[in-house]
Amino acid sequence: MNYLTKILNANVYDVAFETPLDEAAGLSKRFGAKFLLKREDLQCVHSYKLRGAYNKMSSLPPEALEKGVLAASAGNHAQGVALAAKKLGVKATIVMPITTPEIKINAVKSLGASIVLHGDGYSDCAEEAERIVKETGVTFIPPYDDPEVIAGQGTVGKEILEQAGRDLNAVYVPIGGGGLAAGVSVYIKSVRPEVKVYGVEPEDSDCMYQSIKAGRRVALENPGLFADGVCVKKPGAETFKLCRENLDGIIHVSTAETCAAIKDIFEATRAICEPAGALALAAAKKNARKGDVCACVISGANMNFDRIRFVSEETEVGEGREAIFDCAIPEKPGSFSMFIAKLGKRSVTEFNYRYGGGVLAHVFVGVSVKNLEDRKALQKSFRSDGFHCIDLSDNQLAKEHIRHMVGGLADDVPNEVVYTFEFPERPGALTNFLSVIAGRWNISLFHYRNHGADHGRVLAGFQVPPAEREVFAQALKEIGYQFAEVTKDPAYKYFLGRRRGK
Repeated sequence: MNYLTKILNANVYDVAFETPLDEAAGLSKRFGAKFLLKREDLQCVHSYKLRGAYNKMSSLPPEALEKGVLAASAGNHAQGVALAAKKLGVKATIVMPITTPEIKINAVKSLGASIVLHGDGYSDCAEEAERIVKETGVTFIPPYDDPEVIAGQGTVGKEILEQAGRDLNAVYVPIGGGGLAAGVSVYIKSVRPEVKVYGVEPEDSDCMYQSIKAGRRVALENPGLFADGVCVKKPGAETFKLCRENLDGIIHVSTAETCAAIKDIFEATRAICEPAGALALAAAKKNARKGDVCACVISGANMNFDRIRFVSEETEVGEGREAIFDCAIPEKPGSFSMFIAKLGKRSVTEFNYRYGGGVLAHVFVGVSVKNLEDRKALQKSFRSDGFHCIDLSDNQLAKEHIRHMVGGLADDVPNEVVYTFEFPERPGALTNFLSVIAGRWNISLFHYRNHGADHGRVLAGFQVPPAEREVFAQALKEIGYQFAEVTKDPAYKYFLGRRRGK
């Protein structure tokens, strides 16, 4: 298939426009490389997705359009299809999870599409969409694994080459199902093969990387939810083929690095992009060499306002400017002053402590640092002075839960096991959880904090005798929520576990 011809002839500009390629001047100066931001967040639906949706739909025969179109999506693809349908005068139905935030539902409704709420995630929606297609004969508009969709997204790469000039070294593109990365990479490698094209995935949601590594499409069991715009379990067949052939590599980025990139984009543009939209810049910051000219696709800006709080908290760690430590100090008068003196002129960003009644007191402390090297040097300094010190800066349990609930160790909680859960943000989620657990095992600890996402993060402790562990594990599987045991995590052990010797 000649994708170069398809991209050159793609019909996208009835609904999309050529977005600017703006330099993040302050960031470029700081790193000694030139960072160019491809502003797809400026499209009228705040995402590149309308390109592929419109190109696909405008290529359909009249009889298919008359029956209407259908999509399964909770985010940017839904809005792209809805807008394309409005432009073409076509009836559109979007299947969205019950957990979809109201702001996204209203955005799709405002474009004239009908909404069907079904299930807790994309897989449930896709199954329902397949049923509706068989029942009604409407045309399904794939989010990424379709040649016309890929060609529409590929126009982003065409624009980058026209705007960036001959000095361009590399292009960074976020990957979910792979439609954007496939389209951009196949175009750039066809026209200017010397330009590197890197795909970018979150560390906990890397289905394309795992697939390319295995030489076949691999399905993730539990992809991470933070960068929901790229939360895909399995890449498409066509996108996998094109990405494997044309990408120069895939770069992983952490949640903290993504949050730091969101801040960088805000400082450069005064716009707040969604987590998936910041992946490309986060990767370029890790990978670029001095003098490089890098184009980073800012793929979208459909951010829930409630998530900004979490992003702000993660940013300092992501920039390497805050270190979080578990430090043990003698449980006696004067220890706090002695400990603070070790910090020198560094600012304390957080300090959590409660009397524990033992010989040593564990404090949860946040400290401003210059960079990763400074963070390591500070930990080494503590240890050389005889302090127990564990670096928790990259510990998600510590950042998501422990820092908000440090209050003292428990005196008597025998047989406690602790788990993290991802609850769907919908009425009845807790009731469903308790219907399986309550009355069988005592809940000894519970913490929930809303991060503005479709799923809430929960930390819970249970008293489960050893003989019942296997039955308990089976009960957790019956609930149907993602979970992981963290009983041995140091953050739990030193701040919420049982007192030593108990």
